[in-house]
Amino acid sequence: MSVILVTGAGTGIGNLAALQLAGAGHTVYASMRDVARRNADRATAMREQRATAMREQAERKGVDLHVIELDVTSQESADTAVRTVADQHGTLDVVINNAGHLNVGYVEAFTDQDVMRLIDVNAIGAHRVNRAVLPYFRQRRAGVLMYVGSTIPVTTPPFLGPYVVSKAAMDALAVVTAYEANAFGIETVIVMPGAITEGTEHFPSAGRASDQDVTAAYSALDPLVERNEHATAGLLKHPLMGAAGVAEEIVRVLGLPFGEKPFRTVIDDAHAGVERVNDIAYETRADFVRRLGFAGLLSPSRS
Repeated sequence: MSVILVTGAGTGIGNLAALQLAGAGHTVYASMRDVARRNADRATAMREQRATAMREQAERKGVDLHVIELDVTSQESADTAVRTVADQHGTLDVVINNAGHLNVGYVEAFTDQDVMRLIDVNAIGAHRVNRAVLPYFRQRRAGVLMYVGSTIPVTTPPFLGPYVVSKAAMDALAVVTAYEANAFGIETVIVMPGAITEGTEHFPSAGRASDQDVTAAYSALDPLVERNEHATAGLLKHPLMGAAGVAEEIVRVLGLPFGEKPFRTVIDDAHAGVERVNDIAYETRADFVRRLGFAGLLSPSRS
């Protein structure tokens, strides 16, 4: 069994994965922001309620699940969380970079600050957590960096522009980090959920563009934006795997032996054909890296 740190575990996939992993016998640290502050605002109060609910559920089920503070927009917070886990258990085996946020709207209406904030959470946040944990993994020459990414860099739907950009950045970060991590026996897994309209708070809590004047200039497209979630739901084929299915896949993959974990795994109720793109992209990239003479960086090695 492993010691696992999950970011963004207050809701959705992160929450379900933390609970399922603990249920499978792992020691899990479910991290979220502001778990120690009460009633500073509605969002903080809700996070405290979720943290309390997770603790109570863990106690009822008798599983080894802990709630911990981690704000992925702070390197200090990431360092503290990782150090806490490592100090308490003497090890940390897996980090699941799951924390993320969704923005909906017209690309032009998002200011540079809007876009940078989303990239900061969805991509740089994972980098901060990696910088905190990689020294431990390198020293042990073992560990798993798992990313809850998305099929969206491939499908690139409209009205989600900054989110697409941020998830594409996270995906690229995972790929290029993997080359160097592989050399130290550290495995990388990119989990790619498809569109999910149930089991997460992505759409209800989505951010909007700051520039209202530009948003108004696109008002002719407002009916399309308003039915975006409904249109997405219409693509999904039953029975739905949804957020729970993603959590189940995370548990399955982390149970596989060293060297047998997939670099990418897709859980897509819309059946968009992302696997075909992944296969072609991997072969193209791998061939290029081999031609550079760096074939040894394509897979983890403990030699």
